Amino acid sequence: MAPAPDLCALTLSEAASLVRARKVSPVELTQACLRRIEKLGPALNAFITVTSELALEQARAAEREIAHGRYRGPLHGIPIALKDLIDTAGVRTTAASALFQDRVPTEDATVVRRLKQAGAVLLGKTNLHEFAYGGSGTVSYYGAVRNPWALEHIAGGSSSGSAAAVAAGMCFAALGTDTAGSIRLPAACCGIVGLKPTYGLVSGRGVIPLSRSYDHVGPMTRNVRDAAIVLQAISGYDAGDVTSREMPEENYVAALDAGTSSLRLGIVRQYFFDDLEPDVVAAINNALQVLETLTAGLSDASMPIDTDRTVQSAEIYAYHAQFLGEHAGLYQPETLRRIQRGETISAKDYILKRSELEHLRRGAADLFCDYDLLVTPTSPAPAPWLPELQANPEDLRRRELVLLRNTRPFNVLGLPAVSVPCGFTGAGLPVGLQIAAAPGHDARVLQLAHAYEQATEWHKNNCRIVELQN
Repeated sequence: MAPAPDLCALTLSEAASLVRARKVSPVELTQACLRRIEKLGPALNAFITVTSELALEQARAAEREIAHGRYRGPLHGIPIALKDLIDTAGVRTTAASALFQDRVPTEDATVVRRLKQAGAVLLGKTNLHEFAYGGSGTVSYYGAVRNPWALEHIAGGSSSGSAAAVAAGMCFAALGTDTAGSIRLPAACCGIVGLKPTYGLVSGRGVIPLSRSYDHVGPMTRNVRDAAIVLQAISGYDAGDVTSREMPEENYVAALDAGTSSLRLGIVRQYFFDDLEPDVVAAINNALQVLETLTAGLSDASMPIDTDRTVQSAEIYAYHAQFLGEHAGLYQPETLRRIQRGETISAKDYILKRSELEHLRRGAADLFCDYDLLVTPTSPAPAPWLPELQANPEDLRRRELVLLRNTRPFNVLGLPAVSVPCGFTGAGLPVGLQIAAAPGHDARVLQLAHAYEQATEWHKNNCRIVELQN
């Protein structure tokens, strides 16, 4: 049996193998995670709600099922966390806002039901940028999330708590949401894997929306195989979600072992490589050299860039309008300011821009006539210094838009995209590599990401806070 202090260092797939072989119990895994949450919680502020009793109850149930031969699969008995805008029946879902501090849903989100069906253990709800409307994780009723690699830096946003929790070994996986990069940016900032699936592949029913036309739900893990395992569990058509799409079933885990030597890579230099910080340039160039050895080769590519935010702003305002009259004072001032920008958008402008968005998406597959995958840096810069952002709130949104510059175009087109660790800055901050494919080709994204991961060592690094606390 693995000693308890080592359990949190396991990947999800490693833990699952031990659970299936009955060498480690779900209760032991859950207790180890809860101890880690208690120890690191004050430093990172990654969780809003920790469901200790519920998690141990679920872990004991999983232990009994497995002992009686009713093993459900690789998530059975595995402790995971959820971004706190994903509804959980009987457990408050706050969106990191005073507005929803006492909100307790009566039904689980579709993704939560599917995780429970897979036997996962739910540890609690992670902190985020209020209502997911920001890329820094600094604006929250519950305080800013800190980066496990360097506590004076941000964890990225908006799925900041999920990224920090995974990186610090507080859970074996977490779910995040991604409207403009809110899974991939914090994954890059915290040195983990973050996958934004194809738009509509994973149901958003029961998830507090930011902008339904761009929202995605996806896994955040310590390696690509673990991301594939979680995606397998949460994906699939949901007739109750108007954004859900029927797509062919895939075995995402099996796809990881397919060869990559025939894959053609397009490197999107224009726009995505503009004004990169030098350490990011060095890490990405090294990553491209590795990818060239794994594939049929690299060539320059291009893709349309739509920076218009009419649809996003209008949809955000439409959701929040019901609360603004009597409860505007419960929002963080910066969040309120951003929401109110959508008030003046007309129905005509929204409809026209929504039609243009649909037209762009219908042409997205044409980008891949000459390439199988597109590759870019995840973000132009590593995680900024937290005190600097807090001292200059008037500059916060501009800084966030820079960080999210490379991720948002893939939300616009609805393409599957993943961020994987590809190096570090001189100051020891993680750098992310982004890989994207045509709609519905999530398996191909995971396939190349896994091959790159196996050819490098970046995913094996433990963040500094873990090293200091053990």
